[in-house]
Amino acid sequence: MNIKRIFGAILTILGIVGLIYVAVLFVNTSGGKQDIKAVVIYSILGLIFFIAGIGLVRNTKDES
Repeated sequence: MNIKRIFGAILTILGIVGLIYVAVLFVNTSGGKQDIKAVVIYSILGLIFFIAGIGLVRNTKDES
Protein backbone atom coordinates (compact mmCIF):
# COMPACT_ATOMS: atom_id res chain seq x y z
CA MET A 1 0.00 0.00 0.00
CA ASN A 2 1.44 3.32 -1.04
CA ILE A 3 0.76 6.02 1.56
CA LYS A 4 1.91 8.92 -0.66
CA ARG A 5 -0.53 7.95 -3.41
CA ILE A 6 -3.42 7.66 -0.93
CA PHE A 7 -2.53 11.01 0.65
CA GLY A 8 -2.36 12.54 -2.83
CA ALA A 9 -5.83 11.21 -3.64
CA ILE A 10 -7.19 12.63 -0.38
CA LEU A 11 -5.63 16.04 -1.09
CA THR A 12 -7.04 16.01 -4.61
CA ILE A 13 -10.54 15.23 -3.34
CA LEU A 14 -10.26 17.97 -0.69
CA GLY A 15 -9.16 20.42 -3.38
CA ILE A 16 -12.12 19.53 -5.60
CA VAL A 17 -14.52 19.92 -2.68
CA GLY A 18 -12.96 23.29 -1.83
CA LEU A 19 -13.29 24.53 -5.40
CA ILE A 20 -16.93 23.40 -5.55
CA TYR A 21 -17.56 25.24 -2.28
CA VAL A 22 -15.98 28.38 -3.77
CA ALA A 23 -18.27 28.11 -6.78
CA VAL A 24 -21.33 27.90 -4.52
CA LEU A 25 -20.07 30.81 -2.43
CA PHE A 26 -19.40 32.87 -5.55
CA VAL A 27 -22.92 32.32 -6.86
CA ASN A 28 -24.54 33.21 -3.53
CA THR A 29 -22.47 36.30 -2.63
CA SER A 30 -23.91 39.76 -2.45
CA GLY A 31 -20.58 41.43 -3.27
CA GLY A 32 -19.57 42.51 0.21
CA LYS A 33 -15.96 42.81 1.26
CA GLN A 34 -16.12 39.78 3.57
CA ASP A 35 -17.68 37.67 0.81
CA ILE A 36 -14.89 38.51 -1.62
CA LYS A 37 -12.23 37.69 0.98
CA ALA A 38 -13.80 34.30 1.69
CA VAL A 39 -14.02 33.44 -2.01
CA VAL A 40 -10.38 34.38 -2.61
CA ILE A 41 -9.04 32.54 0.44
CA TYR A 42 -11.01 29.35 -0.18
CA SER A 43 -10.16 29.34 -3.88
CA ILE A 44 -6.43 29.67 -3.16
CA LEU A 45 -6.56 26.87 -0.58
CA GLY A 46 -8.59 24.65 -2.91
CA LEU A 47 -6.12 25.19 -5.73
CA ILE A 48 -3.13 24.46 -3.49
CA PHE A 49 -4.71 21.21 -2.24
CA PHE A 50 -5.72 20.17 -5.74
CA ILE A 51 -2.33 20.86 -7.32
CA ALA A 52 -0.43 19.23 -4.44
CA GLY A 53 -2.61 16.13 -4.61
CA ILE A 54 -2.26 15.76 -8.36
CA GLY A 55 1.50 16.24 -8.04
CA LEU A 56 1.77 13.52 -5.39
CA VAL A 57 -0.27 11.05 -7.42
CA ARG A 58 1.67 11.71 -10.63
CA ASN A 59 5.18 11.69 -9.13
CA THR A 60 4.80 8.66 -6.87
CA LYS A 61 6.21 5.54 -8.49
CA ASP A 62 4.53 2.16 -8.12
CA GLU A 63 6.74 -0.38 -6.42
CA SER A 64 5.63 -3.96 -6.83
